[in-house]
Amino acid sequence: MLRRLIFAGRAHIARMLLTSALTLMLFAAGCARRSAARTPAPPSVPASVPASVPAKIGSTETGVASWYGVPYHGRPSASGEIFDMEKLTAAHRALPFQTWVEVTNLSNGKHVEVRITDRGPFVPGRIIDLSLAAARQLDMVGAGTARVRLKVIVPPVDQPPVKALENPSTVAARYAVQAGAFSDPARAEALRAALPFSDARVVEPRAERRGDPSLWRVVVGHALTVQAATALAGEVEKTTGEAIVIKE
Repeated sequence: MLRRLIFAGRAHIARMLLTSALTLMLFAAGCARRSAARTPAPPSVPASVPASVPAKIGSTETGVASWYGVPYHGRPSASGEIFDMEKLTAAHRALPFQTWVEVTNLSNGKHVEVRITDRGPFVPGRIIDLSLAAARQLDMVGAGTARVRLKVIVPPVDQPPVKALENPSTVAARYAVQAGAFSDPARAEALRAALPFSDARVVEPRAERRGDPSLWRVVVGHALTVQAATALAGEVEKTTGEAIVIKE
């Protein structure tokens, strides 16, 4: 009788251990499935067009356009050409300089043809920065921004060739203006949004500077000469109270 009780007890313990093991296995499998479901797909990043490769005629891009004029009027652009806000030009992050683009305002159907002479915009979500003259033709000056479609086109035959620069060294200018630096990224973004400059941007701390404090910098301008950056710093100071010229 005692032996039967001992045997029954051992069998019961074995069944309990087996049940516990199966439960743990099912739980682990369920966790694995839920973890996999939460794993986001890697974001798709549009490839930049190398500046040395001509843009493909007919290629298109859709996004938000902004415009710029004063205080950049009369100053060298990233291509080295002097920016004239009354000419039909634009800034783009990747398209080669001298590329012609047809820009269509998707809200009213108006369009304009512009030549790429500058780099920008540096605000997330925007794809092109138009001159004041181009923005007027799209009827977007008052709004400041508009959703547009870009289309690379053949250069107009009636456009004279761009003259060579008398001072090519301006192309290599790499200065900008720092409007502020913050340990709190939210404060940096607030200042960027308050600045009346279309290319104002927040630059995150550089990972390689491990010994430096983590500062988010608010920067205006791109590839400026020292003289142009100094003049721009004077304009920035009217809003922020202080600004410094930095080398990019």
